[in-house]
Amino acid sequence: MTPPRHVVVVTGASSGFGDLTARALVEAGHSVYAGMRAVSGRNASAVAALDEFARERGVRAAAVEMDVQDQDSIDGAIDLVMAEQGRVDMVVHNAGHMVLGPAEAFTAAQLADVYDVNVLSTQRVNRTVVPIMRSQGRGLLVWVGSSSTRGGHPPFLAPYFAAKAAMDALAESYAAELIKFGIETTLVIPGAFPSGTNHFTHAGTPADTERIAAYDEPYGRLRDTMTQALGDIFPPGHGADEVADEIARVVALRHGERPLRTHVDPSRDGSEVVSAVYDRIRAEFFRRVGIAELLTPHASL
Repeated sequence: MTPPRHVVVVTGASSGFGDLTARALVEAGHSVYAGMRAVSGRNASAVAALDEFARERGVRAAAVEMDVQDQDSIDGAIDLVMAEQGRVDMVVHNAGHMVLGPAEAFTAAQLADVYDVNVLSTQRVNRTVVPIMRSQGRGLLVWVGSSSTRGGHPPFLAPYFAAKAAMDALAESYAAELIKFGIETTLVIPGAFPSGTNHFTHAGTPADTERIAAYDEPYGRLRDTMTQALGDIFPPGHGADEVADEIARVVALRHGERPLRTHVDPSRDGSEVVSAVYDRIRAEFFRRVGIAELLTPHASL
């Protein structure tokens, strides 16, 4: 039987996990809208590459102007999708930004900006697409998280990790609050992929250079070699495309069969083990307080 074709919006799709996910979903036969900024500017080459990729496979794919920090931009992008397709079946919350440096050296405004990109962006998108999915009586929200939420995460990435933890908690609440509308939730949890994304390459840095300098003597070597250390424990034969393939696998599952959480972590930082215990405790708590009906069928292992 031919699998159903879904209309999927992927945020932050100009590169990395987002671009790979858009391509994996195109290959699976879905209609994909790749959200990104500056489609006629700095990301014009990414738009052209995606167009060619889809054309070769005879499937609909389009880049759509979407700044996840701008509600009007999001609304305009989803309006376009609705005008062309009449529905939005799934959203992949992938947009995000990493920062690297001593936590103290980031200003409060910088932390707020990291939170905005990684967390508030999902809220903006949800406030636009969830009413559509509720009216459809069906939908799927895929949240691209981070193993740092519960794994053995290293220092000097605090603002990013804090934001990812907040996004994880937000996604869990949405899972319970949307299940009665037929809207499913899956968190896809990547580990640290040292290549295949621009996370480390384009990572932001603290604004307070004086406080950065205060950490140079005691922490300089450790800080400067951390990225290499993460690369050293990453096993050969794995790549960032595995995250995209897992998202495509989740999308292809039938309604009611999708997991609440799935991990893609070749380095095995321990997040999967902790999450299994955490999700079991969460499920047991829901049962104790009489709200087990809000658990997804695969809320815990």
